Amino acid sequence: MAEKTLDTLFHDTLRDIYYAERKILKSLPKMARAAQSPELKAAFEKHKDQTEGQIERLQQVFEIIGKAPRGKTCDAIEGILAEGDEIMEEYKDNPALDAGLLAAAQAVEHYEITRYGTLKRWANVLGLKDAVALLDETLQEESQTDEDLTGIADAAVNKDAMKSAA
Repeated sequence: MAEKTLDTLFHDTLRDIYYAERKILKSLPKMARAAQSPELKAAFEKHKDQTEGQIERLQQVFEIIGKAPRGKTCDAIEGILAEGDEIMEEYKDNPALDAGLLAAAQAVEHYEITRYGTLKRWANVLGLKDAVALLDETLQEESQTDEDLTGIADAAVNKDAMKSAA
């Protein structure tokens, strides 16, 4: 059996986040359609466009390490997205729907932030300077999206979730 090194772990984790990003890309339109708040809907649509760019950057990182861009099932993102689906089903047409969608989206963002932060650090240790820059660009986008979602929550979504349905 081949020895497992940081190179191996980097590649495995890259495959994990590649799978996750592709799953997220598929779920964002559904979340945008479910959102009641125009601001939240717009945030999901904006992040869909960003996610397409993030997938392209991941493909570039695969190229840098000389590997084909292939995903590996990510149980964590499967679970987080399943929770989002459950919220959409259980809270449909209810005031708390957007707050639940926003919380589910932030769970996704936090997962991505941890993955990209780790990959960036490993790429640095491995001397993959071009990969560091690509991963950092995505890390900054994910962090900004998380901040934007917090702003939407604080501005109205969480308060609106307390209202009773009309």
